[in-house]
Amino acid sequence: MPPDTATRDPAARHDGWNTLRRFLPYLWPHDNPALRWRIIAACGLILISTGIQLALPYALKWAVDAMNVTGPKPLVFVMLVVLAYAAGRFGGVAFDNLRNIVFERVGQDATRALAENVFARLHRLSMRFHLARRTGEVTKVIERGTKSIDTMLYFMLFNIAPTVLQLIVVAVIFQLNFGWGLVAATGLAVVAYIWVTRAITEWRTHLRERMNRLDGQALARAVDSLLNYETVKYFGAEAREEARYAAATRAYAEAAVKSENSLGLLNIAQALVVNLLMAGALAYTVWGWAKGEYTAGQLVFVQTYLTQLFRPLDMLGMVYRTIRQGLIDMAEMFRLIDTQVEVADAPGAPALVVRQPSIVFDNVVFGYDPDRTILHGLSFEVSAGSRVAIVGPSGAGKSTIARLLFRFYDPLSGRILIDGQDIAQVTQASLRAVIGIVPQDSVLFNDTIGYNIAYGREGATAEDVAAAAKGASIADFIARLPQGLDTEVGERGLKLSGGEKQRVAIARTLVKNPPILLFDEATSALDTRTEQDILGTMRAVASHRTTLSIAHRLSTIADSDTILVLDQGRLAEQGSHADLLRRDGLYAEMWARQAAESDSFSEAAE
Repeated sequence: MPPDTATRDPAARHDGWNTLRRFLPYLWPHDNPALRWRIIAACGLILISTGIQLALPYALKWAVDAMNVTGPKPLVFVMLVVLAYAAGRFGGVAFDNLRNIVFERVGQDATRALAENVFARLHRLSMRFHLARRTGEVTKVIERGTKSIDTMLYFMLFNIAPTVLQLIVVAVIFQLNFGWGLVAATGLAVVAYIWVTRAITEWRTHLRERMNRLDGQALARAVDSLLNYETVKYFGAEAREEARYAAATRAYAEAAVKSENSLGLLNIAQALVVNLLMAGALAYTVWGWAKGEYTAGQLVFVQTYLTQLFRPLDMLGMVYRTIRQGLIDMAEMFRLIDTQVEVADAPGAPALVVRQPSIVFDNVVFGYDPDRTILHGLSFEVSAGSRVAIVGPSGAGKSTIARLLFRFYDPLSGRILIDGQDIAQVTQASLRAVIGIVPQDSVLFNDTIGYNIAYGREGATAEDVAAAAKGASIADFIARLPQGLDTEVGERGLKLSGGEKQRVAIARTLVKNPPILLFDEATSALDTRTEQDILGTMRAVASHRTTLSIAHRLSTIADSDTILVLDQGRLAEQGSHADLLRRDGLYAEMWARQAAESDSFSEAAE
């Protein structure tokens, strides 16, 4: 298995303001003025809403003080003030929701753009990355990262910013009405509140990170087990899989309990700071009232301002956790974006232009690990229009040739040429456009037969699909299905037999219509009768094309123009079937062994 070169240290920390700085271009897109105007309008609505909320305590103070005076005039004034207070509360709610409506498009667009960038990046990463990473873990990283963006933006813009503004204004109001003593007490309480929140939340962050890792592990085990459910049933391993999954979920549950318990401790500490300040401030106001310095309305005035001030601060723990966790989740997503692209197009690389679809391996040296070489200076040529087969013992490097030809990896040294052009110097898209493959395990999308056939070329028409199905000898089978081309194939095509899947794969390649065909042990998993049918289809498809067949059963490639025999990553022999048998070398030995096995099976069957 190729190694994973990405950083996997679970203790590494990637969150912080650098992550936020990287996200800001998505929030303030330079190519979309309409979204920028939405942000400006949302900020304006924040100022209006905050101004209304800061004016409401004055209305209550005036109403309470006026109620201490008898007569019709105070009654009218109090009624007007009370109505204005109710209208102000409604206005605050209305402007808050208008702000949300205006900003929603911005948050969703930023989330969409970042998610699309991550998805595109994943498809550009090398096969080494995808072989080493679990699909469940990767999808969980993307899911958590994208979901955290909208919530994090909401809290940063609509909670933290208005709270800071309120702190400044309330400090000025308290100084004008009560002097510096209450301002200092409020400031000290706010600092203590923030310090307690940050200290406990930092501790909780470690618990949350562990919980996330265990959550991803549980999901990865579930996905892996369900994708391989046939293997589980073959070996009667349901109980083992259940126990393995249960161990992961129990570990996650334990981590979740610790995380939630720490939340209770945080809430208690926050409530202690808030209520100590509230008690002190109200007692200070009552003491001033007893001395005749303050009115009864000022008691309500102080209580209302502190309630309004600490209502958003009361959410500070959740806000801090959300932003902190959002930065962590986004940083994990940025790590995916930052993963080095192992195989990249050369700067200014031209498209591959194929007139004579020939293939040349020129002294190619390759290994998945630096200390384990698979191909040792391999050289061979496939002339245009010829049918060449590659055979050899297991581990000789046959499938590695296919991966190198598609440029999933680059050779350590040497060159691979198509029509005389080095594939490392042309674009990967143009390279893969001229090669079609029918792999040993034809994995299909969980969609219809028609969709999977048409996947061979973007924009394929219904006529193209029908012609490809006929060319792959699967048209009659499709015609017998009640839903025809609209028949669902199931997860990885499991609703189809092996032969049917292979024919769909061949039809998909016919829709692509490439000049070079690669059959990578395309019939090794099929029974003899199906294999012969598929071979007949493959021979018809291969006419007038350059064909490279990687085979395990030698009988399937005996009629090839040239047979290349690999042994431990080196070209041991080459020639036609008859020539290689006359040489009595490795190929002749393999042929005799397979013939003997075939005779043994025939005798056993009789």
